[in-house]
Amino acid sequence: MSEMHRILVMDDDESFRKILEYNLRQAGYEVVSARSGQEGLAWMDREPFGVVITDIKMPGMDGLEVLREVKRRSPDTPVIMVTAFGSIEMAVDAMKQGAADYITKPLNRHGLLLTLEKTLRLRNLREENLRLREELGERFQTDRMVGVSAAMRSLLEKVRRLTEVDATVLITGETGAGKDLIARGLHYGSRRREQPFVAVNCTAIPRELLESELFGHVKGAFTGATRDRKGRFQAADGGTLFLDEVGSMDPALQGKLLRVLQDQRVSRVGEEKAFKVDVRILAATNTDLRAAVDAGGFREDLYYRLNVVPLHVPSLRERIEDIPLLIDHFLGSLQPGSKIRVDPRVLEAFRRYEWPGNVRELRNVIERMLIFRAGDTLGPESLPPEIVGTRPAKAGEQEPLVRLPAEGVSLEHLERTVIAQALEMNGWNQVRTARFLRIPRHILLYRMEKYGIRIPEGKGRQGTPDPSSSAG
Repeated sequence: MSEMHRILVMDDDESFRKILEYNLRQAGYEVVSARSGQEGLAWMDREPFGVVITDIKMPGMDGLEVLREVKRRSPDTPVIMVTAFGSIEMAVDAMKQGAADYITKPLNRHGLLLTLEKTLRLRNLREENLRLREELGERFQTDRMVGVSAAMRSLLEKVRRLTEVDATVLITGETGAGKDLIARGLHYGSRRREQPFVAVNCTAIPRELLESELFGHVKGAFTGATRDRKGRFQAADGGTLFLDEVGSMDPALQGKLLRVLQDQRVSRVGEEKAFKVDVRILAATNTDLRAAVDAGGFREDLYYRLNVVPLHVPSLRERIEDIPLLIDHFLGSLQPGSKIRVDPRVLEAFRRYEWPGNVRELRNVIERMLIFRAGDTLGPESLPPEIVGTRPAKAGEQEPLVRLPAEGVSLEHLERTVIAQALEMNGWNQVRTARFLRIPRHILLYRMEKYGIRIPEGKGRQGTPDPSSSAG
């Protein structure tokens, strides 16, 4: 019989204890009974129980002392108090101290079994909730995010550091690059992991409803407000609020958001009273908020309030070397246990494709190819038309060293990426890297300092002075 169906009864009244035992056994429970609190706690030291039922008034150690000891030894074990009808106030006080429920003397068999079933059901729900939270924590641990490229390693190192603090983070990157996954990694790797993670997509909610969605409202605040409602800030209290695509927020609402971030107090629509909240803010956008500020479409003070720590998620074009790992990851999640191969021609087509939808598009393509594949190999015949059209360079045609995205690219980011990749290719040896990039070594050192590129511990060596470093 499972632990859940094992009940520990403590009561000095022998006749009541025997009646309790009989009814519980008749209902299918395994029962261990004790004549005192000390004897019952000794049983708890030897084996686990699903529920403890204890009388409040007992000689020696009373029920409240038993309750405190049970909570100290086994915090998840619920305790049901037994009290005489005229002493219900004591049972209510016990519930304030952590008791799950109470039953009264004389015994009502139907009431006993209903109370016990409700208590066990609530314990099961709590344990299931904890299990799901642990699974989510495992799923979104930063060390499970896929990527070996320099850009991804740099990002994950920043994420790991940010899980140790409560700083507000502005996550930037293209649609489908994985901003949501990074936000969840920041939450489930932090001290707030046991508290709620609440995500709000600011583009998915009509502007006139977003204020109510974020801050809540009271009954009658507007047409259709038929009852009081908590907002997402209150729902995330103690945890993390993720504001996705925050750049689309209406300017009028930006002012109220700024006040909440400054004061950590929320007022519901139609109500002057403010509620104190403890929420970590993560925001994400696929637009250039700095440009939006310059254009007057986004408040500058809110921008600086959100941009405490900027975090850029690289596009898939910036981490092409991660594609094979991502494919393995998606194959493992979409077809667990299978041994599906990927034709090298498919990998080559993937490397040449621009991936406007980023990692999300790659996953969708893999899922589509799995459906239409022939046999155990993902071959070129199952490639989507848009990727089939990615032609190789013609004979005699020089392939471009860099494929520039249509929406533009930061030259500084491009230069930093090239330097980091060159260092990695050359084993972090600065002399060889400088020669590879055809620049003097002191210029390489200057660029490394400028972009904050550090040699990983135990990697490479500076090497001997480069003869070319004295030139230009």
